[in-house]
Amino acid sequence: MSSILQIFCCGILCFSGLGTSLGQAVQAPGKGPSGGKNDRAMEATQDLAQLFQRGQTALQQGDLKQAEQAFRSVIDADPRSAPAYANLGVVYMREKQWKPALVELEKAEHLSPHVAGIRLNIGLAYYRQNKFQDAIAPFESVVRDSPESVQARYLLGLCYFFTQDYSAAASTLEPLQQQESNDLNFLYVLAISAWKSKQPDLEQGALAQLLKIGGDTPEFHLLMGKAHLNREEYDEAIKELELAEKAAPRLPFVHFNLGLAYMKTQQFELAKSEFLKDSEIEPDISYNYDQLGLIEFNQQHLKEAEQYFRHALRLDPDLASSRYQLARVYQSEGEYAKALAEIDVTKRLEAGNASVHYLRGQILQHLGQSEEARAEMREAAQISNSARQKRQQELENGVPDPELMQSAP
Repeated sequence: MSSILQIFCCGILCFSGLGTSLGQAVQAPGKGPSGGKNDRAMEATQDLAQLFQRGQTALQQGDLKQAEQAFRSVIDADPRSAPAYANLGVVYMREKQWKPALVELEKAEHLSPHVAGIRLNIGLAYYRQNKFQDAIAPFESVVRDSPESVQARYLLGLCYFFTQDYSAAASTLEPLQQQESNDLNFLYVLAISAWKSKQPDLEQGALAQLLKIGGDTPEFHLLMGKAHLNREEYDEAIKELELAEKAAPRLPFVHFNLGLAYMKTQQFELAKSEFLKDSEIEPDISYNYDQLGLIEFNQQHLKEAEQYFRHALRLDPDLASSRYQLARVYQSEGEYAKALAEIDVTKRLEAGNASVHYLRGQILQHLGQSEEARAEMREAAQISNSARQKRQQELENGVPDPELMQSAP
């Protein structure tokens, strides 16, 4: 899957200015209206401000339970408090509860549609789930309204990169070249995007700067190894990644990418060893278990494969490749009802994938649902024919279609 490219871990932002927004509604003691109901209203406003501040302080200190309680209390008293909804969304983001986070952030956006910081966090909530396509619209809106936002532009460029819209990635990231000139990851993404979109001057400039600042660091070797992987130069990728691993054995994702390179060269035991090493360093990364499951499946170790795919799905229930492969496991075991349940979820996640429709057709055939099975086979053939036509157009025009860069699960 295209999301397997993701190697960047961006921190979740607390929506800046939330405390200030609420605080501006608070009138200082001794000022403003006084007497009777006005005094009580001012006291209630001050109480809410203090309650919100306690929540914000708890959030900054990492006391998420206390922060959630405080923001919930503010919302109970003032259901139109956009700042409270927004920071409650951030609490859920910190807990990696993405769906509740988006619910709260979207409430905040509805109440304060012109606040760019809320939309930035909505984009981040999608980004952290590897839902890069969904993250694009909120990031685009932030860049449009706040073109000086470096973070929003950077993240938007990464989303274009991960969805393989390389021309958009290059044009979005290029304005950041000067201020990100010492960022190896930035230069790597810019160079790859420029190469994919046939912008040789931009590519050479980014590569030259990458070589200038990279030196002999393990981070540089990791990025060069990934670049070779992108170019399908697997032997060169292995050399660079082994240098990175030797210099920094606990460098995040070095083992994962080395595992991918070994997979591409059919060195499955070495690949398995690398994915296991990476899972020790990054235990919450679902892709390691996805790849381990694939190795076990290819070796016909079906029970072990199922365990790894299940582990991956516990970490990321929407990881389509693991859903697809789990359906194949159940198909191989003759558990066709279970296989159908998994491929139905995969179809929802990857509706335009010919392999998904083909496998679903096979499973339905085994279940005796011949008519629906034939419909799935026709859909698979139609998607495949369309892909071939697009590929022919690419060969004639010399311009790659980003959609065709999607890997089958």
